[in-house]
Amino acid sequence: MTLSIEASFTFRADQPTDVLLQFEVAAIPEQAIIDSDTRFTTGAEVSRVPAQDLIGERVWACVEGEFAVMHRAKVRLNRIASDLGALDQLAAHDLPGEAVQYLLDSRYCPADRFQSFVAEEFVGLHGGEAVMAMHDWVAAHLAYTPGASGPNTTALDTFVERHGVCRDFAHVLVSFARAAGIPARYVSCFAPRVTPQDFHAVAEVFLADPSTDGGGIWHLVDATGMARADEIVKIGVGRDAADVSFMTSFGPTEFLDKTVTVAGL
Repeated sequence: MTLSIEASFTFRADQPTDVLLQFEVAAIPEQAIIDSDTRFTTGAEVSRVPAQDLIGERVWACVEGEFAVMHRAKVRLNRIASDLGALDQLAAHDLPGEAVQYLLDSRYCPADRFQSFVAEEFVGLHGGEAVMAMHDWVAAHLAYTPGASGPNTTALDTFVERHGVCRDFAHVLVSFARAAGIPARYVSCFAPRVTPQDFHAVAEVFLADPSTDGGGIWHLVDATGMARADEIVKIGVGRDAADVSFMTSFGPTEFLDKTVTVAGL
């Protein structure tokens, strides 16, 4: 599958303010970038640093006044979707070091608060079978409601209130998986069937790789049902939305506008 992506946004800072951005298609083996272009307000000073798990890049910008960002890319996806339900999970002591952090609580994902619920609700389920049951639970019990949550909404808030947007669905699924001993991380991404079109968020779980003895592999899971694993274009990954927000401001800023368009070619 080949996708065309265009994303732009504008914000303003009344005094010099450092802003950390992550909005570009990540250059990784499972998604080949055929063509891409990123532009900023003329004369802006920006610098790049590697992003979490070396997936994508973050951009530092020191902003004063109005600042505009534009990104376009043409991407060919090479990801092979697996039968998630048939995959086992790795014992905690067999996990690679880089996956261990994704078992732990994070700002928006207090997984330990869900341990008793997960143990009772998904009793007898293991690995990918458990993840699919968690996916189905989130899809059945949460209502997708634009504007229903804010920047401080945690997975526990969403679990209680039973509504949210893609970031909230992803946070709940990530928390459930971690509570069951399955490493899970938050993925910022683009996808063609997201409605309304915007930056999207899904979960990714670490399960056994049937092609490698003792190995593991990450698998994308979208509890909103709007994106399939084979059509998701990754921007970046993190413990939760705090790690991979498309814009993190270290001072007062005013967000002005944003547009995202994703289409198949």
